[in-house]
Order: sequence, then C-alpha cells, then structure tokens
Amino acid sequence: MTGLPWDASYHDGPAPWDVGHPQPAIVRLASESGFAGAVLDAGCGTGDNALQVASLGLSVLGVDVAETALAIARAKADDRGVDVEFAVADALRLDRLGRTFSTVLDCGLFHTFDRDERPEYVASLASVAEQNTTLYLLCFSDEGPDTGPQPASQDELRAAFHPSTGWNIAAIEADRVQTRFHDDDGAPAWFAAVKRI
Repeated sequence: MTGLPWDASYHDGPAPWDVGHPQPAIVRLASESGFAGAVLDAGCGTGDNALQVASLGLSVLGVDVAETALAIARAKADDRGVDVEFAVADALRLDRLGRTFSTVLDCGLFHTFDRDERPEYVASLASVAEQNTTLYLLCFSDEGPDTGPQPASQDELRAAFHPSTGWNIAAIEADRVQTRFHDDDGAPAWFAAVKRI
C-alpha cells in the first residue's frame, strides 16, 4: 500500500486522529504494567502512544506508512529525550521488519481496513508476534451514539482474531478513543486484549 493518502492527512495541520497526547486507554494500560518486552506500535502516527510506552524504559518500534507523521514522531522523541525507534512500514507486510515482539499495540488501525483486508492484516500481525505475544487493540465501536468512521463490532473482532488465525481474544471491553471531531469524552471504542497462540 502506498502511504501517500495517509501522509497527506498530516500536511495541513494535525490529522483528525492526532490528538497531541497518548490515548487515555494506553496511559491506563501503561500505568498497570500492561506492556512488556519489545513493543511494536503498528500505525503509530506522530508517536504519542509509542513515546508513552518507551518512557517506561521499554524497547519500542513505531511503524506507519505516513512519512510526515514519522518525522513529527522523531522530533517529539528528540525534544523529550525518549529513546524510541520509528520506521516506515506497511501494516500488511510487517514480516519485512525481520523481527518479533512481545507486545503489539494497534490504536486506531484495525478499523481502517475493510473486511477484505482484515485477514491479511491479522496474518501480518501474527508474522511479528512471538508465541504468547499480547496484542492490545483500540478501535471504533459500533455501539453507542456518535461512533467513529468504519466502526467494528465485537463479532468482527472475534472473527478476525480467532484460533484459526493464530489468535485468542482474552477480553473485549467498552472504552473511548479521542479524536479531534468528538468531545473530550471521545468516541465509543472497543479495547481488546488478544493473545498469540
């Protein structure tokens, strides 16, 4: 996939999903020691979630197709003195990274793929996940008022991350995801913990 359409989202100011700070669900998870080992932030954007996790002293790689977003992320890391790596990568071809991770974060990426692309994305995630890797996924929910674009249902998450695809969902909880188009409370979201089997 080309990153040009995504990259253009950052040319005239912040993208709609770039709220300038880590998502509250990620801050909460980090405070509960939910991240461990080498961490991949798939679709990291301007890096706020990756920076939050790296500030805990963990090895973090943030990947995105939008080079402008990654340049902003690198500048933030330099300004804050946080050791974190950012690289251009296609989320549908994560195997090209040539490495595996103990924890994977998907904050707002899954719901950008249509139903036909999701199996390829799930397989791509599996290619970089060690056995027992935990994937944390925050996506727009189909429940509640004022949902975000392309919301996912719990059934869609369970179908995508199924033992037949190498994953097992440990939990799916209702949460919120902040955007520039929703009030401070954010949009309805699902926060899933998924284990690689």
